[in-house]
Amino acid sequence: MPFLGQDWRSPGWSWIKTEDGWKRCESWSQELKKENNQRDINHSIILSNEEEIFNSEEHKYASKKRKDDHFRNDTSTQCFYREKWIYVHKESTRERHGYCTLGEAFNRLDFSSAVQDIRRFNYVVRLLQLIAKSQLTSLSGVAQKNYFNILDKIVQKVLDDHQNPRLIKGLLQDLSSTLCILIRGVGKSVLVGNINIWICRLETVLTWQRQLQDLQMTKANDGLTLSDLPLHMLSDILSRFSDGWDIVTLGQVTPALRALSEDRQLWRRLCQHHFTEQQFCRHLILSEKGHIEWKLMYFALQKYYPTKEQYGDTLHFCRHCSILFWKDCRLALLFKDSGHPCTASDPDSCFVPVSPQHFIDLFKF
Repeated sequence: MPFLGQDWRSPGWSWIKTEDGWKRCESWSQELKKENNQRDINHSIILSNEEEIFNSEEHKYASKKRKDDHFRNDTSTQCFYREKWIYVHKESTRERHGYCTLGEAFNRLDFSSAVQDIRRFNYVVRLLQLIAKSQLTSLSGVAQKNYFNILDKIVQKVLDDHQNPRLIKGLLQDLSSTLCILIRGVGKSVLVGNINIWICRLETVLTWQRQLQDLQMTKANDGLTLSDLPLHMLSDILSRFSDGWDIVTLGQVTPALRALSEDRQLWRRLCQHHFTEQQFCRHLILSEKGHIEWKLMYFALQKYYPTKEQYGDTLHFCRHCSILFWKDCRLALLFKDSGHPCTASDPDSCFVPVSPQHFIDLFKF
């Protein structure tokens, strides 16, 4: 009979008893067997000139070896936990040995299902982008595999429903830049696994970029469209956007939306939401008539200062018990039935939302 453990000695692994003792079971994921068999990548952008000296036969052999290594790597055990909360402990105690790392948190929290939730989608994408910029090599081997598997789910979702393509393009651009730097020699000493696996991952990212670049938006079925809505409703829709590029993009749909997207008051409210008056004074842009060009100011200020990030749902952190969790409508039942260890008299007063950057900072020692 298999043994399932959920403590610090065996966090969710499946074990089976044999004549030689207990051995860990291997779970094979069918979703990971999809391979990009047709890749026409120019390898000069991946490898340095010294590594690129192949004849046609050697090049074919090296490409086949990379695919074989990548397949063996991605069909090994995957640690997709579906835990609602985890402890963020930074030191060893009598009850708990070791500490919680960024890779462990990424493995155990349910990011795979969060991708399918429209409220959490942008949050997960932003987190993956921050990890791609600076924390990719700090993840464990299993966490890195989970990272690329979750990224695959994100890309396939965008290709299917045609939503948020610009957001994913930015993520893939940052990830491909990081992988190029690592593979060309800067980070070879810190890469986990065979270099061929990383080359294949970069090829996959470049393939995703081409697929998103060729993505064609399909025309909606007959029915109510934006053009059928009254102007005051269209104006209210635009006023709810927090990203200037979304306003510009929507303004290209119809002439009426273009006129509404140029409204000075709309851009003024957007600037006041993201930036302070002191920042306005440093980068003031006036028209020939002496009016403030709020639209130009927004894009100018965006180059110098970070904009406020907004998410439909985020991870939360309990300052009393050091617990990181997804907060939802079933939180009360989670406390009662799942043994949530929060002992604060008023748990809600201890809960603080965790931004993607704060999530990464929690695991810096």
